[in-house]
Amino acid sequence: MFAGKTEELIRRVRRAAIARRPVQVFTHGVDSRSRAETISSHTGLEFPSVPVSTARDVEALTREDTRLVGIDEAQFFGTDLIPVAGSLAMRGIDVVIAGLDVTFTGEPFEPIPSLMALAERVDKLTAVCTVCGADAIYHQRVEASSANPLEVRAEHIGGLEKYEARCRLHFTGR
Repeated sequence: MFAGKTEELIRRVRRAAIARRPVQVFTHGVDSRSRAETISSHTGLEFPSVPVSTARDVEALTREDTRLVGIDEAQFFGTDLIPVAGSLAMRGIDVVIAGLDVTFTGEPFEPIPSLMALAERVDKLTAVCTVCGADAIYHQRVEASSANPLEVRAEHIGGLEKYEARCRLHFTGR
């Protein structure tokens, strides 16, 4: 979190759109922090998107003429996103995916690690540790978790009010 993943996704999608390549952007419908049909970065950049519930929806809604598909908050799609991304790539579509690769407990957060292994290109962005200023690959929860098991999936949704970027040294995994 706070590494600029969505901002970079928007930059790449805008660049393709400027080149007149047909683009589509999808995000998971569980993330309702911004406007329903827009992805937005913490810095305020925005781009139109289609909220969907499943990875299969991404594939089903991708138009034949689309040359680049952007997928934000990919961690919420689970491992079903892996074959969908592969299928889109086999259709000649560039697939740009942004998402968290570790959970707030510091564990790998699928499907991102698997997608990274299968990708032609991976850019792993880091945030800045709020304690010491070093590169931060973790996000430390600063707000208590919900005890409601129905909310487990949504626990990663939030911003500065719930999480802080942390380096390996200052991450406690709680």
